[in-house]
Amino acid sequence: MTLVVKLGSSIVAADDGELRSDVLDSVCEQVARLEQGGERVVMVTSGAIARGVRMLELPARPRAMDELQATSAVGQGDLFRAYESRLSSHGTRAAQVLLTAADLDARTNYLNANRTLRRLIEWGVVPVVNENDTTATDEISFGDNDFLAAQVAVLLEARLLVLLTNVDGLYARDPDLDPEPELIAEVADLSELEGLTIGDRTSAFGSGGMRSKVAAAEMASEAGIPATICNGTEAGTLLDAAAGGTGGTRFLAQEGRESRFKLWLKYAKPIRGRVEVDDGAARVLRESGSSLLPVGVSDVHGPFEAGDAVSVVGGGGDIGKGISEYSSHELTRVMGKQSAQVRELLPHAADEVIHRDRFVLL
Repeated sequence: MTLVVKLGSSIVAADDGELRSDVLDSVCEQVARLEQGGERVVMVTSGAIARGVRMLELPARPRAMDELQATSAVGQGDLFRAYESRLSSHGTRAAQVLLTAADLDARTNYLNANRTLRRLIEWGVVPVVNENDTTATDEISFGDNDFLAAQVAVLLEARLLVLLTNVDGLYARDPDLDPEPELIAEVADLSELEGLTIGDRTSAFGSGGMRSKVAAAEMASEAGIPATICNGTEAGTLLDAAAGGTGGTRFLAQEGRESRFKLWLKYAKPIRGRVEVDDGAARVLRESGSSLLPVGVSDVHGPFEAGDAVSVVGGGGDIGKGISEYSSHELTRVMGKQSAQVRELLPHAADEVIHRDRFVLL
């Protein structure tokens, strides 16, 4: 089994973009100790842009996409070398793996990424994964590497996801406003988070904050993978989390893990459109796990093509997500019609808009 550890920008680099060598030294030493003890580890890192800003002596983090991509290109290699040299000093090899959301969008690419990462792990090499900022765009970006880490954990069916940040975990109240904030030690059911005000402040170079870490932990938890948010600036926290210690905030794995295909569909396949269904179809989808037929569709929001993932809504809210057998143009023509009428209009069309095997409830 594999452990996925994510290092946020706040612990990789200081606010001036200089690498936090003491933190990287500590985390890499812990990773090497885990590896030498038989644990397989994948590291997911932020910080390439922060490092590039420092190396280029820019006054602040750029905002334009081309400037962000160029800055990342400068910082990416130096950041990987920082990990590689530290792991190597402890006898552990590392490999750089750069991914975009598009790499996990297509099922074939998703499986190829899985095989590559598993081969590196089998060889005893620590993959150091980062988003390929140089080619990513707003449309194909993970948005924050917390989500990338969660998707890598789901991809590899990891035993644990550890999200290292510069605070001790998730607090019931904002620690900047409350002199005695209560640390939430464990989240057994995700409904326990309802009503909490989860901050989204981050470091000068980060793009996430606690909100994205909680969302990533929820994603892993729903996939049957426990997750821990803890303070990576303190010595030994990764080893403690790996051993099941009580530090940080622990999210317990939820029951009812889906198949690997449905996990990919749920977490890695981006939504390209929305399909509204009538109350009868909404009830059947929620309660019976049946396929969605054209007769149950009441409205279509695109554009999308056959093979794209779409959200399914109705009955007062979101129902699920599935792979559409129709394009938005085709579905607009046949929505609300019985199967015989559909075959008259589109003789070669599929019987189902979304087959039950290609649909997940949300």
